[in-house]
Amino acid sequence: MKVILLKDVRGVGQHNEVKDVADGYARNFLIPQRLAEPATNEKIKALESKKQEHEAAQIKAESELTQMILSLRGKKVVLQARATEKGGLFKAIDAKDVARAIHAEHGVAIPEEAIEFPEHIKTTGEHHALLVSKSQKVELGVAIVAAA
Repeated sequence: MKVILLKDVRGVGQHNEVKDVADGYARNFLIPQRLAEPATNEKIKALESKKQEHEAAQIKAESELTQMILSLRGKKVVLQARATEKGGLFKAIDAKDVARAIHAEHGVAIPEEAIEFPEHIKTTGEHHALLVSKSQKVELGVAIVAAA
């Protein structure tokens, strides 16, 4: 019997896959537990169209991220952070802080997952962050200033 899995099932398959399983296993376990539903032609076509829409949305989101990253090429953000007299920070700067600063200064919403650091930022001064998409990498200047 062909079924569409509604959840991941160990030893059978993953969510939204069409699998051929034993009739009794489908009727007595998968369907009553709401782990699967019978795969009719209409449901399979609907699943395929849903997958295509999802892939198109992912491609669009990736291209938008690439455009946003490219718009920040050569730019710089300034962050204020509490620091010691010697310039050491009380709290390391992370991707969330940089994303917030980019949004505040440039009006571009970059997701935290797209921001990488060559080394941890734990001191005041000039540093660099990498903005990464699947197809592009852009270096962004990050200036850390001690908060007054």
